[in-house]
Amino acid sequence: MSNQVVKVIEILAESEKSWEDAAAQAIQHASQTLHGIKSIYIENFEAAVENNHIVKFRINAKISFVLD
Repeated sequence: MSNQVVKVIEILAESEKSWEDAAAQAIQHASQTLHGIKSIYIENFEAAVENNHIVKFRINAKISFVLD
């Protein structure tokens, strides 16, 4: 059994392209201050709409990472 301790944080991210891009941006930004990221779990999807078009794709996600 591994003796690693994993922490989970909740973050919000958005993109003008897609929910997948919002998730990628979340990992990119989180990795600037965290290391050892193991997974992302998307809890909620949301979109902002203007003039009947989606203008922002938003996610609520949990990112897990190994503690030193």
